[in-house]
Amino acid sequence: MITLLPAALESQLQRDEQLTHFGYWAMAMLSEAPGRSLRMSELALLANGSQSRLSHLITRLEEKGWVRRERVGEDGRGYVAVLTDEGYAKVVAAAPGHVDEVRRLLFDRLSPEQLRVLGEISTAVLGGLECP
Repeated sequence: MITLLPAALESQLQRDEQLTHFGYWAMAMLSEAPGRSLRMSELALLANGSQSRLSHLITRLEEKGWVRRERVGEDGRGYVAVLTDEGYAKVVAAAPGHVDEVRRLLFDRLSPEQLRVLGEISTAVLGGLECP
């Protein structure tokens, strides 16, 4: 399940929206942030990716016009990623299909009792991990 479910979700996003799951998740995090912007380091943590991987992703998203980078800070050494209006429209358009696929592949297959147990198991496992 750890490898097959993410691969199936990735396939749906790439097929239907020409997005990787990492790209979708980063854009979703930006869509929920104040001003639709986050420091690159913070976005890397939220998207569970390295700063290098995120930088490569942001370059690809910039080429599509969905994200832009802006310098911040007094010294101008930091960057924020900003979700553009086009990027926001893309993530909003992608969300229903992605949510439907998550429901279809996971939640619709489980009984209410199984969902309760899954929640307990997830809480126990996540309690032992370092999460941002």
